[in-house]
Formats: sequence, C-alpha cells, structure tokens
Amino acid sequence: MKRNIIVILVLLGLVAYGGYDYFSESPSKKGGILQTEASDAGVEVGIDKGKLAPEISLHDLQGNPVRLSDFRGKTVMINFWATWCPPCRIEMPHMQKFYDDYKAENVVILGVNMTYTEKSKDKIKAYVEGEKLTFPVILDQVGDVMQDYQIIAYPTTYLVDAQGIVREKFRGAINYEIMEDAVTTIKK
Repeated sequence: MKRNIIVILVLLGLVAYGGYDYFSESPSKKGGILQTEASDAGVEVGIDKGKLAPEISLHDLQGNPVRLSDFRGKTVMINFWATWCPPCRIEMPHMQKFYDDYKAENVVILGVNMTYTEKSKDKIKAYVEGEKLTFPVILDQVGDVMQDYQIIAYPTTYLVDAQGIVREKFRGAINYEIMEDAVTTIKK
C-alpha cells in the first residue's frame, strides 16, 4: 500500500513538472521564430499583452505561404479554430461579418485551423466554402503554432495591433460586439 502511494506521488510530480515546463517555456524556445525586429526594437516576443506576437508561417488552403508579418500595419485577429468545435462554428458567422465590415479599416481576421485535429483537409475546405469564409484561413498541420500560442481551449483569439503587439486574448467564442469593442479600444 505504501509503495503504491509513493508511485502515485512520483507520477503526480512528473505530470506537474511536465505542465510547468510546457507553460513556462517561451514560444521562441519551443521553435517559434524569434523576430529580429523585436530585438532591434527592444520588444520581447511572447503571447502576453504588450509583447510582440510570435511569427506565424503556415500555408493556406491553396498551398500559398502566409505569415503573420505579411499583415504588419493592420490590426489582426488571430483565431484558432477547428471544424468539429461547436463554439468555433457558432463564432464563424460573427468573424465573417466583422471581417466584411472592417477590412476597409485595415483589420484582418487570420483563421488558424488546427488541421492536425481534423479528419481531412477536404473537410476544412468544404466547411470554408460552405460558410463562404473570405478571410485568410491557414493550416496548422503539425500543431507548432498552437504550441507557440499555448492554445488550451477552442476557439482562442488573439488581437494584435498594427505594430504586431498582442493587445488582447479571448478564450472561448466571441461575438461581433466583443470584436468591435476590442478593435475600437486599440484604435483610439
């Protein structure tokens, strides 16, 4: 009996250490791209408010490369989602309407699909076409970006300003009004 308790305590310790190690490691140490402009400007790269968002470099549904830095000068809502996620599906019409209403004001929605959790790439393409999503959708096929941004809940949305600085983070589905309030606040 005493031996079983010791084994359980050791296992719990290993699990706790693994969680601590995963969440305490900065995205740049886990394989994220450390941006040279961040060090030049003296801004730390990270996912916390006030830090330069880690670079994202993935491909869209057509195979074209897309980088977060391609949108420098624009406000970007980075939305992590999956087709099988009910709150993500509820959120998508709000995302599309917001994108349509605000793209003329240099606001972009960047949909990062958690492709490695999906049954197939064809399912993602069919969903995007069926919902008539016109904002950029990119595919995180391995989960590296999800790890860099420490995504633990679907959907999660990061709001990044025109200089690439993280201004807000939302876990769970958000609606049009929340998006509008957040973008309006950082544009003041």
